[in-house]
Amino acid sequence: MDSHEVLSLYESVADITRQMLDAARVGNWEQLAELESRCSTQVAMIKDGEPSAAMTGVVRERKVKIIRKILEDDRQIRDITEPWMARLTTIMNNASNDRNAAQTNPTS
Repeated sequence: MDSHEVLSLYESVADITRQMLDAARVGNWEQLAELESRCSTQVAMIKDGEPSAAMTGVVRERKVKIIRKILEDDRQIRDITEPWMARLTTIMNNASNDRNAAQTNPTS
């Protein structure tokens, strides 16, 4: 894979992470998970196909710009999803505790 093909994959990852951010902002967790899977596939393709020779010049600058955008979108996604995941964990723990208490102290 040449550097331009790899750059195209980076652009695809950037587009997917933007879509992931949009999904997270509206709470569309199903779409977010689907996009995350697509993103993982693209990242694997980059890892498998990235040329061993370093990119130079304009191509390298474009790659750096794309990676920075991906990382910024990822940070914003985590800012949205981490509090939601913490709330979900609390809800699940409370439900489990309630179930355990009911099993320990059954009312007849």
